[in-house]
Amino acid sequence: MKFYSTRNKKAEVSGAEAVCRGISDEGGLFVPQSFPEFSSEQIKAFCGEPYENVAAQVIGEFLPELKNELPEYTRAAYSRFDGDPAPLVKVFDKTYVLELWHGPTHAFKDIALTLLPYLLQGSKKLLGNLSTTLIPVATSGDTGKAALEGFSGVGGTAVAVFYPDGGVSDLQRLQMITTEGDNVFVSAVKGNFDDAQTAVKKAFTDTELKSALAKLKIELSSANSINFGRLAPQITYYFTAYADLAEGKQIRFGDKVDFCVPSGNFGDILAGYYALKMGLPVGRLICASNINNVLADFISTGTYDARREFRKTSSPSMDILVSSNLERLVFDLSGENDELTASRMAKLKEEGVYSLTPHEAEAMRRVFAAGYASEEEVADTVAEYFDEYGYIIDPHTAVAAAVAAKTRDDNTPVVILSTASPHKFAASVLKAIDESPTGNELKDLQKLEEVTALEVPESLINLPTKEKIFTDCIELGDVNGTIIAFAERLGKK
Repeated sequence: MKFYSTRNKKAEVSGAEAVCRGISDEGGLFVPQSFPEFSSEQIKAFCGEPYENVAAQVIGEFLPELKNELPEYTRAAYSRFDGDPAPLVKVFDKTYVLELWHGPTHAFKDIALTLLPYLLQGSKKLLGNLSTTLIPVATSGDTGKAALEGFSGVGGTAVAVFYPDGGVSDLQRLQMITTEGDNVFVSAVKGNFDDAQTAVKKAFTDTELKSALAKLKIELSSANSINFGRLAPQITYYFTAYADLAEGKQIRFGDKVDFCVPSGNFGDILAGYYALKMGLPVGRLICASNINNVLADFISTGTYDARREFRKTSSPSMDILVSSNLERLVFDLSGENDELTASRMAKLKEEGVYSLTPHEAEAMRRVFAAGYASEEEVADTVAEYFDEYGYIIDPHTAVAAAVAAKTRDDNTPVVILSTASPHKFAASVLKAIDESPTGNELKDLQKLEEVTALEVPESLINLPTKEKIFTDCIELGDVNGTIIAFAERLGKK
């Protein structure tokens, strides 16, 4: 299968090249030239199949050059999870939660980032690429630690993570700055996530930086969902959720199912859109925003306007105003018009706003619905799920649950994607259920377990006592220099 760039369709690459490069030279994102389709019989065959088997089949349609190796890769990646990587839980009538946080860092990013190192190594081997691959990552919380955990100690790779100072939870920060490994680096940056993401994206198109790294035999790639190798594994759990519903006789094959997704960078919900294009009977994809509701407004109006106040919330991984993965949807809606997409992305960069045509906006709303939840609604929803159903959710999941309640069709089952363990946001959860946080992260974790009976993962219990290895906070303009300094240290090891 061939891929091309959203901003230059002449930039045609193989799947292995798309995984290794991460992003096209002109800043566009790689997309498949066509989408494979699964028949209803093939989707039925997913019932009862181990998750890793379904993942190998779904991803293999996009990366056929790795088809023979994929079963081994998916087994190795998902053996690190606590049981099923994506269990589906029925909370109440026609409302289900897809738990995506049973991996090593207790966030949904693990599903892709435990597998990406294998996809990257396999792709490099196919291409005869002997360079070290350095992966700069901008994170709003969970991607950073998942990338660090996935790539730490993996030969021929290195990861440099940049997170917004004060823009992640204390637990997320501790997870990142205590990471051990000779091939990892972490730094806070002064600014918000959008600032960090913009600085990292600029690094990929900076010819001076790339030249300096080339002299060290180092090349850049991406572990954010702008890399299709990061996005493809996320398509799998839409298929397994549907198969689980059918196997449990909650639906009949062919029935449509809605999915409500807490959305920041738009990668998770875009994976659902791609599952729909592959033949999955998806009803609506409900895009759930917090009060940084740029995505909800875009779906409602057809205009993307990032010219607004950035607000910190209890769901920090969604505190984003520039959603990188939306570019892939905009490219698709435009009839795969690369020149128009490049123009729109340039206008967003220069003016902070662009608009779809009325025809494009109408086509988008045939698939996507949207809404947002206030901070009060998020807290109320955490409390409601615990008090009414005995089920505990984190603030990001609560955003989706609140929006699902306001936008759902009562006749259609809705699957709410749960993106993080409640323990990662223990203080916020405790407040929501009328329990006072202790002011101490370890005690908050223990208190949450006592109140809810949700067992604290061992890796989180020990976190506050681990050595804080990375304590730097840099200016945005220093990101490139920091990457080069890290690369030079790698060359000396």
